[in-house]
This record gives sequence, C-alpha cells and structure tokens, in this order.
Amino acid sequence: MTPAAPSPATGPDDRAADAPAPGSGPAGTGATGATGSGGPRKRGRPARARAGDGPAARDRILTAARNEFAERGYDKTSIRGIAKAADVDPALVHHYFGAKEQVFGAAIELILAPAMTVPDAVHGGGGLEGAGERMARSMLDVWENPVTRLPVLAVLRSALTNEAAATVLRELIERRLLLRMAGELEVPDPEFRAQLAAAHMIGIAMLRYVIKMEPVASAGTEEIIAMVGPTLQRYLTEG
Repeated sequence: MTPAAPSPATGPDDRAADAPAPGSGPAGTGATGATGSGGPRKRGRPARARAGDGPAARDRILTAARNEFAERGYDKTSIRGIAKAADVDPALVHHYFGAKEQVFGAAIELILAPAMTVPDAVHGGGGLEGAGERMARSMLDVWENPVTRLPVLAVLRSALTNEAAATVLRELIERRLLLRMAGELEVPDPEFRAQLAAAHMIGIAMLRYVIKMEPVASAGTEEIIAMVGPTLQRYLTEG
C-alpha cells in the first residue's frame, strides 16, 4: 500500500489569502458587519447613498417632480420615476414630501406660479375699474406662452382623469387664486363671482388650446380681451 503524500507546506502567502478580509466578520462581534455601522439602521431619513443627497436634494426632487408631472400627467408619474430623474433614493422623496399627492401639490405650486399673479392684476390698477380686462390679459399671457401653457395643460388633464389630482388642484386654486381674488370684491357672493370669472377664462382656454376650435383657436388675443373683458367686469363689480 502506497503511503499518502504529505500535504504541501503552507507558506505565509497561503495563510494570508485564507484569512478573512477586514470588516467581513459577523455583526455584533466587533468587526464591521454588512451594514457598515455595527447595528441595524434606524428608520427615518434614508442613508445618503449618493454624494449629492444634501440640502440641494429637495430642490432637485421638486424640479424633477414638476417636470415629470408636466410631461407624463398624474397617473403615469411615479415616486420611483421622480427619484430616478432627481438621482436620489425613492425613500428621500417620501422623506421630504410624503405620498404622491403631496409631491403633486408641491410640484403644481411651481407649475401654476405664473397664474397666481391674476389676483394682483385684478386689484392692481388702483381700483376695480378695468379689472375684467386686466384679468383676461393676465390669464391669456400665461396661456399664450408655451413654456407656461404646456405644464398647466398637463395639470388640467390630470385633474380631469384622476380624483386625487383634482382634489389637490381644486384646493390650490381656491386657496391661492380665488379666495385672494374674491377678498377685495365689493359685490354679493364674491367667491361665487370669482369662480364664474375664472370658469369663463378656463373655458376659453380649453376651446382655444386643447380642443382648438375655430374661430376661437386662431382669434387674436386683443380681440378676445375686448370681447370677454366687459363680461368679466360684470362678474367682478356689478351688484
């Protein structure tokens, strides 16, 4: 019977290769475990996995959300999509803004910001004389500019097809636009009057920019202002 061959001697290099790598020991033994912190991560703000997850992360998320909702609408926009566009972890979106409805609310504050100057235009002439014309002109200025029109159209389409989006939009318009506009009207039922005036202009916008019905679609803005200004003036001033 042939004796077994002796095992080769183990040199220093072999022993070094077999030794566990630093930081690979089991958690709780003093070596750094898989979490890298010696214990489980606490709930709350997610770990900063990217170098850019600092104070500017919230602004990046908000900008990404505005763009995503403007391009895709409410239904097709997701928290993951917003996070990817902002280059952050999805948990960070929840951390700063909460659920999708809250992200949408923050985003449309940016999208509708140009339209929120309408109450200032209505009351900005030193009185209500000419308020109807100023309101028509202010709203058409928003709609005529593609940079502001397209995102607003996307928000309106979202509100037409999704109740959650409609609720968020309704609350924002009421709080930031209609109540401010009604606050200084000296007519009975000022909130109702403000809503009628806004509905008149939104109806024109839908025919002109969404349905593109002629001749409204191709009419000049000054022609529209001249036609609707007196009607808006009646809503806003006549008792």
